[in-house]
Amino acid sequence: MYKLVLFDLDGTLLDTLDDLSEAVNHALRLRELPGHSRDEYRKMVGHGVRNLVKQALPADLQADDAVVDAALADFKAYYTAHIDVHTHPYPGMPEVVRRLHEAGVLLAVASNKFQEGTDYLVEKLFPGIPFVAVLGNRPGYPLKPDPEIVGEVLRRTGVRPGDAVLVGDSPTDMKTAANGGIAAIAVSWGYRPMKDYPGLTVVDSAEELMNQLLTGAPR
Repeated sequence: MYKLVLFDLDGTLLDTLDDLSEAVNHALRLRELPGHSRDEYRKMVGHGVRNLVKQALPADLQADDAVVDAALADFKAYYTAHIDVHTHPYPGMPEVVRRLHEAGVLLAVASNKFQEGTDYLVEKLFPGIPFVAVLGNRPGYPLKPDPEIVGEVLRRTGVRPGDAVLVGDSPTDMKTAANGGIAAIAVSWGYRPMKDYPGLTVVDSAEELMNQLLTGAPR
């Protein structure tokens, strides 16, 4: 059994896509710019909110940092006020987290979402779970797939890499795990079609994930 499980947040523990989509479209509407569909945003998320807003802007505006920063500020103001209107855990994930904690597994969140949003959603939607670390996008720290976020959790807990696993929904998460020297499990219900990547362990349900985490063989 793994001693430490790091969870990605958006697309793994939580479906946040509708609230993210509405917030970016709000920032675009303020500028009388065209918005995007939920499926279009599905391809943009996962690399931090600045990158999300930048990709949503018309191509001729994406290189203008002043425009990106202003749109980002409008996005964050709206998103912070509406962060949990539609956002919810994926089916079975609160039970997975609870059962892992009861089994003595250490739990962490490793996200590219801005830190304040990460903290708020984890505290609200997974109450009472003593995560050993809840790490998001913080000034001065690199985003995934840089392995620093994995290294920080390992240092905090003293768990060796062979006893840890990262659960995520994107190639970025899988690269983060590989770069950090830990195992990875991909979920199929997130924002990327992970079954298109051969050689990965991909699970289709919370129950299947639970079985993998409680019976997986640490290296």
